[in-house]
Amino acid sequence: MSEIRTDTSDTPHPRRAIVTGADSGIGRATAVALAAAGMDVGITWHTDEQGAQDTAAEVRAHGARAVVARLDASEIPACGDVVDRLADELGGLDVFVNNAGTGASTPLLEMSLEEWRHVVDTDLTGPFVCIQRAARRMVAAGRGGRIIGVTSVHEHQPRVGSSAYDAAKHGLGGLIKTAALELGRDGITAVSVAPGEIATPMTDQTDEDPTTKDRPGIPLGRPGDAREIAAVIAFLASPDASYITGTSIVVDGGMLQMGPQGGSHITSHEWRTV
Repeated sequence: MSEIRTDTSDTPHPRRAIVTGADSGIGRATAVALAAAGMDVGITWHTDEQGAQDTAAEVRAHGARAVVARLDASEIPACGDVVDRLADELGGLDVFVNNAGTGASTPLLEMSLEEWRHVVDTDLTGPFVCIQRAARRMVAAGRGGRIIGVTSVHEHQPRVGSSAYDAAKHGLGGLIKTAALELGRDGITAVSVAPGEIATPMTDQTDEDPTTKDRPGIPLGRPGDAREIAAVIAFLASPDASYITGTSIVVDGGMLQMGPQGGSHITSHEWRTV
């Protein structure tokens, strides 16, 4: 049995990170935030190579190195091979952010097995492979590390029409918690970040200003900005977060307090008064 690391006084500053799905939205904002914190970044894309190259340009503008590769999380185990190649190019791996994912809005009784498998492979099985590859490298290096999974408020509460997505995000949250238990002795933390509605391509709000949107069903009254999620991830990747592990941090403007359906289906602000 390996010795448990207990001395955190010399927690090394992370220097190399991989962010999956970093061609847009939360992934892009995260890659840029980590670069601003002094990290070289591996960037993956699925369909938008130009978006990934644009992210790489922003990373380099911060004086950091950027390496880019295509990764399809549903291609198993090939997605893990991409993580290994990027880590080799970076010269190691200190932070792994599993951000890539997909969704579906199909009622349970109408969902095909093919659609179910695609969502679960992309949002859970592929992330398992990638997280495992990243963790093995961190353990072998002996420097500790950070594993951060971008889940969703639907890691915690379900939504009508999202059976596969809900199941996968619940599963990813559980995987992260187990990773925290098993990898803690190696100085590796594992945390989920669970966003609510964020103004990104996934919510059909590409390059839109969330402060101009009215969301009566969210206590803060608007969607989130991808940079607000990235800021939390950058903190979790830093030495300052060395004692945070095995938990899920919800960043949703208070949406879950309204119920996951209420957040998007309440159309009036009348609930704010007695």
